[in-house]
Amino acid sequence: MDLVDSHCHLDVPEFAPDRAQVVARARDAGVRRQVVPAIHAAGWPGLRDTCRAAPGLFPAYGLHPLFLAEHQPAHLERLREWVEREQPVAVGECGLDFFVEDLDRQAQAGYFEAQLRLARDAGLPVIVHARRAVDAVIAAIRRIGGAKSGQPSRLRGVVHSFAGSPEQARQLWDLGFLVGLGGPVTYERAQRLRRLVAEMPLEFLLLETDAPDQPDAAHRGQRNEPARLRTVLDTIAMLRDEDPAAIAAATTANAERLFGLPPA
Repeated sequence: MDLVDSHCHLDVPEFAPDRAQVVARARDAGVRRQVVPAIHAAGWPGLRDTCRAAPGLFPAYGLHPLFLAEHQPAHLERLREWVEREQPVAVGECGLDFFVEDLDRQAQAGYFEAQLRLARDAGLPVIVHARRAVDAVIAAIRRIGGAKSGQPSRLRGVVHSFAGSPEQARQLWDLGFLVGLGGPVTYERAQRLRRLVAEMPLEFLLLETDAPDQPDAAHRGQRNEPARLRTVLDTIAMLRDEDPAAIAAATTANAERLFGLPPA
């Protein structure tokens, strides 16, 4: 099995005690490559070092909306410099979060749209966080990407941990975006999400863990890790009544295409 965890925060302190073992367990489970997105500027050097320390780890640099209080306008120029110098596989994690009520939506939009422009100009995909903000994210992609009716955006990327409607998913696919699915799809109560993955075209699907967050139903409340991507895969295969190997091959090809990943 050759799997790509398209969204894993392997650089965060939760993995400091046993990061090498976590990577080894992932390899044993067939998760041979991982995309590691950033959350704030202070973490970029550590993220870079984490990805350099083991094969198959690929960085993305960005400014996450939940860490708005830590961002400064000057970080956007620093981000441009990091992208030009470090050549990451994507810009992100960036986006909008309307679930947390005291986060300034106008400030979020300013950082998000600036990162969309950076990704567009650099020819890189974006890794997007969209919690209760999918319509606003779609509108920003259309606007910054210059999308016209029936045509894809000049932007490309993935909305990770997608939790929107089938119609919102179709709008993203029409724009050339993929959706990332992880632990939440393993919960039986997630009926809308499970129906979506059962019926959607595989060409728009990425697998992810979002580790250390969003564990699968069998590990509720525990630290998540990339080896558990196999549980996500098996759940999706069950929901689609398809061979897990076929889904693994398709989603890995999608990740390779979107992020320009080298062979494992």
